[in-house]
Amino acid sequence: MSPAAVFFRTLLKSSAIFIGVTAIFLHPSLEWRPGATPAAGTTVVATQAGNEAAVDALIAALKDTDMSVRREAARALAQMNSRRAAPALAEAMKGADPALRATIVGALGDLGDITVAPALREALKDESPAVRARAAGALADIGDRESVMALVAALKDASPDVRRRVASALGDLGDSRALDALTQALKDTDASVRRSAAAAIADIAGNDGPHPHPHPHPRPVVSVHPRVVVR
Repeated sequence: MSPAAVFFRTLLKSSAIFIGVTAIFLHPSLEWRPGATPAAGTTVVATQAGNEAAVDALIAALKDTDMSVRREAARALAQMNSRRAAPALAEAMKGADPALRATIVGALGDLGDITVAPALREALKDESPAVRARAAGALADIGDRESVMALVAALKDASPDVRRRVASALGDLGDSRALDALTQALKDTDASVRRSAAAAIADIAGNDGPHPHPHPHPRPVVSVHPRVVVR
């Protein structure tokens, strides 16, 4: 064997040992044996365990002293689609600034967990118009038809943007109980609200139930790693 071949063979062997030792250091539950071939599914299990640990760390980061850290933690939990983070996200809204509350409300909607509906209905009464508007969209995102009457009440919000988002949410939910309120919204002083109300009425009239996909063009999630759903 030529000296060059010996060199590359030694280099590859050393690299394999380094990778194996690194994996064990990061995941102590894994056992490395010389010459052993990883069993099928080991990589997936290790990835899932890593995601679980990341979710725990992000939940803890929701209590960070820095508001921007808490905001990014909320966004990350939404992207990871971790429904078990929903209670922690709802709790994190208490004492948060309006920007963080809006981020959390959006994250709760992205999770699609119906159990967060009460927190989102409460957010419809938030002092921040941005939070109220985001809450309306989030309720449509999770498909909570039990929130229809809360949304109907929000059609009288002082903010035109909130009223517009509420009308759109009612259209997405497709519940006929909202028709009377939406008909009244056709007389709103704001043209964008009137347009949304008309569109919502058309949506409800043409569908017996909520849309299977309320938002056909959701925000794309860009990731260099395959997405693993953590529940």
